[in-house]
Amino acid sequence: MRRTILALLVAAVAAPAAAALPPRHGLLAPGRSLGGLRLGMTPAQVRAAWGSDYGRCRGCAQPTWYYTYRRYHSRGAAVQFRRGRVEAIFTLWAPTGWKTTKGLYIGDNVDRVPGLYGTLARADCPGNYYALTMPSPGGVNVIYVVNEKIFGFGLLSFRAPICR
Repeated sequence: MRRTILALLVAAVAAPAAAALPPRHGLLAPGRSLGGLRLGMTPAQVRAAWGSDYGRCRGCAQPTWYYTYRRYHSRGAAVQFRRGRVEAIFTLWAPTGWKTTKGLYIGDNVDRVPGLYGTLARADCPGNYYALTMPSPGGVNVIYVVNEKIFGFGLLSFRAPICR
C-alpha cells in the first residue's frame, strides 16, 4: 500500500514537469498554429498548453517566454506577447521533429521549399540566416534558413518583426 501511494505521489509531482514543454514533434499549420498554439491566445491558454516551466527574456521589447527541452539549453520554442495576447510563436535552435503540414522538416534542404510552397519572399536577417515568408489571413508564416538548411519555423502577427 505504501509503495502504491508513493508511486502515485511521484507520478503526480512528475507529471506537471513533463507537460511543461513545447511538443517534441511540433507542427506548423500555416495561418493557424505552431506547436498547437495560436496567435491571440492569452498567457493562461499558453500555460494550459505548454505549462509554466518557461524562462523569461530579460532584454526583449515584448514579454517573451522560452520553453526549452532541457533547462539552460537553447533548443525549443518561444512565445512573444503584446497587450496580453500571443503575437509570435517561433522555434529555437532547430528542434528536431518539427515539420509543416506539407511535410517540410527542420533540417531539410531549403531547395524543398519551392516545390511545396512556391517562390517565397526572402528577408535577410542579422547573424547569417534568412527568413522565407508566407503571409496568410491568419498571420505571417516563416521558415528560417541557416546554411541552406531549414533551421526553424515561426507564426507571427503582421506587427511582429520577422527576424528573431
